[in-house]
Amino acid sequence: MIVLKYCFVVFTGFAGGIAVGSGFVAFLTVLGVIPRLAQLAKANKYVHYLQWAVVLGAVVNGWMSLQDAAFTLSVYVLIPIGLACGVFVGMLAAALTEILNVFPILTKRVGLETKIIYLLMAIALGKIVGSLFHWIYFIE
Repeated sequence: MIVLKYCFVVFTGFAGGIAVGSGFVAFLTVLGVIPRLAQLAKANKYVHYLQWAVVLGAVVNGWMSLQDAAFTLSVYVLIPIGLACGVFVGMLAAALTEILNVFPILTKRVGLETKIIYLLMAIALGKIVGSLFHWIYFIE
């Protein structure tokens, strides 16, 4: 039974990593964020440094999220930070899905053209259940 639990945790973590990594790569490559940033900053010759900065930032952030680092901040400071992070992630996800036309492409590939509402509801309910699980199980 314990092996099944660990297999589920590994599968869930891997699936979450693939989803987040895919969105991150799509954001950087398809939308051309780094080259556009270099163009706006008039630093075209430094584009490779910008790319490495983003990669190293993602790796360090991923590594830090696996550590047991603890920062003692007031609840009054954490509430606006959490709200801002949630708004940022939600808006980024919404912008990516709208720009890349993820849902129309997905429904055509899977064959759910007439049932797109079920797909949207499954995604929304999955997000709600996942958030509730996180708050109930992990937040003390």
